Amino acid sequence: MIRHLLSGADLDADTATQILDTAAEMAAVSGREVKKLPALRGRTVVNLFYEDSTRTRISFEAAAKRLSADVINFSAKGSSVAKGESLKDTALTLQAMGADAVVVRHPASGAPHRLADWVDGSVVNAGDGTHEHPTQALLDAYTMRSRLGRLAGLSVAVVGDVLHSRVARSNVLLLSTLGAKVTLVGPPTLIPLDIAAALAPGTDVCYDLDAVLPSSDVVMMLRVQRERMNDSYFPSAREYARRYGLDGPRMRRLPEHAIVMHPGPMNRGMEIAPEVADSPRSTIVEQVANGVSVRMAVLYLLLGGNNR
Repeated sequence: MIRHLLSGADLDADTATQILDTAAEMAAVSGREVKKLPALRGRTVVNLFYEDSTRTRISFEAAAKRLSADVINFSAKGSSVAKGESLKDTALTLQAMGADAVVVRHPASGAPHRLADWVDGSVVNAGDGTHEHPTQALLDAYTMRSRLGRLAGLSVAVVGDVLHSRVARSNVLLLSTLGAKVTLVGPPTLIPLDIAAALAPGTDVCYDLDAVLPSSDVVMMLRVQRERMNDSYFPSAREYARRYGLDGPRMRRLPEHAIVMHPGPMNRGMEIAPEVADSPRSTIVEQVANGVSVRMAVLYLLLGGNNR
């Protein structure tokens, strides 16, 4: 097992499958009346979040606590970071406190990689800028496997704001490793040039959502990240929804077995219609639940399930 989880590229097929299989065992624990395991008793996990987060931060906290780890939640707001403390000095402080693992979310791409050079414990990337979010890709893969029974050979359409999406990058890397065929879909302004070839050879790019729907096993809608946009990437929200939003008529063009995913939070009525988000095909709530099991598996294998 690897020491850090910084990128989807860190995982080969065997390691990724080991995490998914372990997550399935953790999911069984989560279904029990007593949802705790003593696996990480005496270990300290720090959640170091420099950006706002609901699902990811709570998911990692729940995962660590269910494994009986001691959890320290660190938010940049109200800390010495607001006084100008650098990431390195914060890392050295956490190191002095005996952190066994640091789960970090940071607005700067590459920050977790720098952090891994400064601390002795394991570092888990919970999202760095527009770069990557590997545990989101793992929980997405786990959800696909749970719903459809396999990953190899699946046709996955990742739709929307690929340019600003760390989720898209990690999913392309991981799903390609596990044998799925990924197609990136969106307006040309929101799909970087040569991104498919740069991430994983064999990844396709398409600018027409309607063209890919009939052959897709999975449609993963991405949030339009307006907070990261300094320019006009499309004429209007209404025009975007008309061209790239997944509504009821478009959902009915999918194969009968196909599922709809979204990493959240959603812009209902823009990239996804309420009737689609709340339909039986939607796995959005499942993804949140599966996130706890997958992150339990990651922490267990990094801290308890390997001999470091």
